[in-house]
Amino acid sequence: MPDYCFYKKGEKIVSLEKSDVEEAALLCDQGYEKQFEEISATTKPLALKRFAEIRRENRIDQRNFLSGAGVMPLIGVLTAVADYLFRKKQP
Repeated sequence: MPDYCFYKKGEKIVSLEKSDVEEAALLCDQGYEKQFEEISATTKPLALKRFAEIRRENRIDQRNFLSGAGVMPLIGVLTAVADYLFRKKQP
C-alpha cells in the first residue's frame, strides 16, 4: 500500500503519493501547504477519506477537551462549597 501525503490551499486538499516529489514541488510553488499527516491507503480517494476522518476526530477531541476543561473547575468549586456546608453543620 502506498503512503500518501496531503497538501492544502484554502479549502482544497490534494493527496499525493509520498514518492511523487516533482508534483509536490509544483504544489508548493502554487501556494499549497504540506500537512503533517501521512496515510497508507490503496487509492487516493480512500486516503482523502481517511484524512477527513482524522481531521474530524481531532476537532471532536479538541471540543471534548475544552468542554471538560471548563467543567472541572466548576466541579471543584461546588465540592468545596458542599464540604464547607457539611463541616459547618457538625458541632
